[in-house]
Amino acid sequence: MSTAATSSGAESSGAESSSPPSPSALRRALRRARDGATLDVVEATILLAARGDDLADLCRSAAGVRDAGLASIGRPGVVTYSPKVFIPLTRLCRDRCHYCTFATVPHRLPAPYLTVDEVLGIARAGAAAGCAEALFTLGDRPEDRWPAAREWLDAHGYDSTLGYLRAVAIAVLEETGLLPHLNPGVLSWVELARLKPVAPSMGMMLETTATRLWSEPGGAHYGSPDKDPAVRLRVLTDAGRLSIPFTTGLLLGIGETRTERAETIFELRGLARRYGSIQEVIVQNFRAKDDTAMRSAPDVGAEELAAAVAVTRLVLGPTMRVQAPPNLVDTVECALLLSAGIDDWGGVSPVTPDHVNPERPWPDLDVLAAVTAQAGFTLRPRLTVYPSHLGEPWIDPRLAGHVGALAGVDGLLADGVLPVGRPWQEPDGGLADTGRTDLHAAVDTVGRRSEKRADFDTVYGDWESLRAQVSAAGTGVDGVVGTGSRAIASRAGAAAGAGAMRRIDPDMLAALRHAGSDPAGITDAEALTLFGADGAALEELCALADGLRRDVVGEDVTYVVNRNINFTNVCYTGCRFCAFAQRRGDADAYTLSLDEVGSRAAQAWAVGATEVCVQGGIHPDLPGAAYFDLAREIKRQAPGLHLHAYSPMEVLNGVTRTGLSIGDWLTAAREAGVDTIPGTAAEILDDDVRWVLTKGKLPAASWVEVVTTAHRVGLRSSATMMYGHVDTPAHWVAHLRLLRRIQDSTGGFTEFVALPFVHHSSPIYLAGVARPGPTRQENRAVHAMARILLHGSIDNIQCSWVKLGVEGCRAVLTGGANDIGGTLMEETISRMAGSQHGSRRSVAELEEVAAGAGRPARQRTTTYGRIPDERFRAARGRTVRAMLPVVS
Repeated sequence: MSTAATSSGAESSGAESSSPPSPSALRRALRRARDGATLDVVEATILLAARGDDLADLCRSAAGVRDAGLASIGRPGVVTYSPKVFIPLTRLCRDRCHYCTFATVPHRLPAPYLTVDEVLGIARAGAAAGCAEALFTLGDRPEDRWPAAREWLDAHGYDSTLGYLRAVAIAVLEETGLLPHLNPGVLSWVELARLKPVAPSMGMMLETTATRLWSEPGGAHYGSPDKDPAVRLRVLTDAGRLSIPFTTGLLLGIGETRTERAETIFELRGLARRYGSIQEVIVQNFRAKDDTAMRSAPDVGAEELAAAVAVTRLVLGPTMRVQAPPNLVDTVECALLLSAGIDDWGGVSPVTPDHVNPERPWPDLDVLAAVTAQAGFTLRPRLTVYPSHLGEPWIDPRLAGHVGALAGVDGLLADGVLPVGRPWQEPDGGLADTGRTDLHAAVDTVGRRSEKRADFDTVYGDWESLRAQVSAAGTGVDGVVGTGSRAIASRAGAAAGAGAMRRIDPDMLAALRHAGSDPAGITDAEALTLFGADGAALEELCALADGLRRDVVGEDVTYVVNRNINFTNVCYTGCRFCAFAQRRGDADAYTLSLDEVGSRAAQAWAVGATEVCVQGGIHPDLPGAAYFDLAREIKRQAPGLHLHAYSPMEVLNGVTRTGLSIGDWLTAAREAGVDTIPGTAAEILDDDVRWVLTKGKLPAASWVEVVTTAHRVGLRSSATMMYGHVDTPAHWVAHLRLLRRIQDSTGGFTEFVALPFVHHSSPIYLAGVARPGPTRQENRAVHAMARILLHGSIDNIQCSWVKLGVEGCRAVLTGGANDIGGTLMEETISRMAGSQHGSRRSVAELEEVAAGAGRPARQRTTTYGRIPDERFRAARGRTVRAMLPVVS
């Protein structure tokens, strides 16, 4: 096996397959780099070929960008490294990468996994040597391939490798104080959320975006399911959505071309801009190893590596930390990497070897410091998480004490500090009366204290890239339908709607006839046509829907006497449509205590309510048991109330905090007093839309899993759709079809609630991304089409008076809707977004809405049952509005 870097002029086989650029093209690209111009993929590809004097020119440009970045953060001339121990938790893996010697087979190991004691032994040695990081590296899901791994986990009481990883990470925190950095490979959104509280940072190399190296026989990643670039990009994206400080990078010399290298770098730039979670990018050179399929492949030369470092620096800019492993080059070549623009050496261990490259020992720290000094820099140790990512929302509160104990005033590793174990536990507090606790009342009188939350420019990701994405799709502020791929499916429906204002064309007439004879059987194309109905066609559509409503549920307009209780609006999820969420220190932020929540429930009962609907922000300090505590307190103070509580996002938050499965968590919630769950957090059940609307909310598949599991354990739910923002009628059709499939499978939905987007104070509207809510035509069409597409499956179609207003509700009540929701008593979510229709309605006022539509009104329970006589009388003893006190 080679133990030295190849000569400076050597090229890896993949890079050789790219045609060399012409001298004139290289001169132009180098000039643009010197001038600080924004490079494109073509120019980056050209610059990756720079060698000799051209490489020196390129490196000077890159170094200038690096130096400007270091000066801007107040540490000019400082190059960092992370003193670490390398903990190979398991060397078993389900993948078959053709260059890897880390992964092995069970009979070559004394045991499939290191024991907790073995892990702590390594960590303690690192702590004694002044390390601050415990790098956990392991193969991807070995239990899926190796029976020995599954048997070991079962014998030791763990459901998965990731469950064991979480446990040992906590042990390291509590016993040694080292900060875990986790490299477990491909993770789902839920798994990332589950691991975030035990590690300040995580990592996974993207390696390359060259799909052919994974999909084609002979490729370096062929036969490795976790190396699909699309899968790895999804992990990086999910980490960004969850605000996890993340390390990633590219691997050079595994068969990729220079163009593919450039494309990988640009993909990383896009992710970094969108979410800000990529804290460092590693540029790593391939080293051929014996006993692998790529043992004869050439190593990447020093100049080739330096060119990749320099281009990475130029493309990613001054704020990104760029590193190259110092043990994968000769010591004399470290100066070249510094000249190319790196500002970090990555993890270096005085205790453990590099288990991935065991033939390449770490350089002695004194030697590395000397090499760095000779290049004009000072070497400083850092934490596994960089100073830029030390605050909220990046660091979970359960880790704040561990991180703070090691961080110096500049955010790097404090001088002379040694890690000491400290308890890892749920944050204290979380449910105490803090902030603007009167917001539920003041929102109608005083209003918001600030138009935007204080971190508007950062918490939602990069607005510029989001605007470009939505503009290309043509689904946002530029119009409902554009030229992007997401809009193609809805063109037919939009075209049909354009002519319908003047007459009912044949396609519309045919769709209306089919909907009349077989409502649930209409095709998607027919549904899109009907969503475009206007004028006479819209009147026909609404009349058809209203006839179906009459046949299914009769003439009564139903409503529930209820109270909303939003127990906190502190949230860092980053939903771009939400004007309710605040940072903990913002002027409009608040959290309610258990007693206050219970008191509000008791007040609701006293004025005749049968239901409280309880939801809140994803507060970082919220203990895992808080949802159960809230339910028990409400039932203690108002045992007769129906508790309609916790959106699927809150359920998943509870799951990740407690470690319970979704089914077990929901069962525990039911035992604590939850009776049904709201089907909110659905928005549009299409991830292309969801990831525009929200940075960090649960994916569509997770929403479906939570809701179907709730139905299975005996908790019914509502179903919702928020529309009129960056969506199209094609998304509405798909969303309603999915809800119908769920209902046909579980029967658990009590109602469908159509939620028009309220735009006035919504961040995504203020940023110029979303359009200003749905039109009146769209509101009528959505409610009518919900009745048609859900006919025979979900009987109750609810409209939202707080979003539509009185006249808007009356319009849809004559077009398929049969329910107007509840009295609410307090409503801050829509009001914070700028809804102009108040936050509470009395029984008399709701019945007047129905009367104005020419229909009788009937009070109902949450599940559309009959109201007990005592509750009926209590709700009419006085006007609910008058009896509800303002709670300070």
